[in-house]
Amino acid sequence: MGRTQSGIYEDPQGFWWVDKVFKGTRLRNRFERFEEAESWLILQLEQLRQKHLFGVRQKRTFDEAAAKYLLDHREKVSLQTDIYLLEKLVPLIGKLTLDQIHDQTLAAYVKQRKDEGRSHKTINLGLGIVRRILNLAARSWRDEDGKTWLETPPLITMLPLIGFQREPRPITWAEQRRLLPHLADHLAKMALFDLNTGARDEVVCGLRWEWEIYIPELERSVFDVPRENVKGRKRSRVLVCNSVAQSIIEGQRGKHAEYVFPYQGNRIETVGNSGWQRARAKAGLPDLHFHDLRHTVGMRLRESGVREETIADVLWHTRRGMTAHYSVAQIEELVEALERITDERSRTNRSLEMIRREQIGKLSPHFLPTENKKANQRLA
Repeated sequence: MGRTQSGIYEDPQGFWWVDKVFKGTRLRNRFERFEEAESWLILQLEQLRQKHLFGVRQKRTFDEAAAKYLLDHREKVSLQTDIYLLEKLVPLIGKLTLDQIHDQTLAAYVKQRKDEGRSHKTINLGLGIVRRILNLAARSWRDEDGKTWLETPPLITMLPLIGFQREPRPITWAEQRRLLPHLADHLAKMALFDLNTGARDEVVCGLRWEWEIYIPELERSVFDVPRENVKGRKRSRVLVCNSVAQSIIEGQRGKHAEYVFPYQGNRIETVGNSGWQRARAKAGLPDLHFHDLRHTVGMRLRESGVREETIADVLWHTRRGMTAHYSVAQIEELVEALERITDERSRTNRSLEMIRREQIGKLSPHFLPTENKKANQRLA
């Protein structure tokens, strides 16, 4: 029960809830201590009184703004990344009102992340989401009276990148052979798939069966990845499988109704988890990022003499004149390019079938593909 302030209640778990309606505005929040709940409610009531009497803008905390941002962007491809970044920010600036957030109040966040060894680029991702939220609060988000949540967004200074950027770190074939055995089976499959397609991390994690299109002429699948699941969201993209990637796809059939690479029945949110970190350390590659596998594909394609235009198509780099969909002939060109990187000796006369079986066999007996009925879809 509440003590002196109406609208504050204790739940069975011992938390204190604020639940009060004042002049048509519902105030609701949860706190660990009664005093915190009371102070918050008193402040909110005073701001609402000022607003109704003098038209004063209601002050919002970064906590509230972050929650609204996540709710408004539930379909964002990189939502899990945003949640991770906000989890690092909220303990430091969550209780501040939006007009109190600027370079000086963000200095503690910058220092903490630097002390953790984070790169300038990673720190800038966090600063960038703060800047995005403040801009939305000043330009788009409005209260019932039409006033925006923030009068003017501050200028948030980004850290310099020149001289501080981490260089791409492609891996050699020898390093690949060291890494894969240390990975759990589900991560090893995803890593080998990435090393044969060059897909972005979030695409591999969220790859869906409904995107698959089987091309009988090539006896191969492609995945038509929708625009909303592509970085930049400019248009949909086609993910092409070579023989090794196709074998992995066949081995994944029937494991999950929706996702190609599930783990314990659920979608994998990120590949760079603790399992990945332990494996890379055991392999003697402590600073290896999953995204480096994508750089590895680009390097291997160049070493195999593939044209830069074809590499751009494989890696989904934007280039002038590129169309949203490919013909069968264009897909065949991409498949042929990717076949060149199935093995470090793949430019010899050995058959592709032999190469495929050797690659899959290096991982685990469980990786050997089973015969599955081909999908009857055709390229639209």
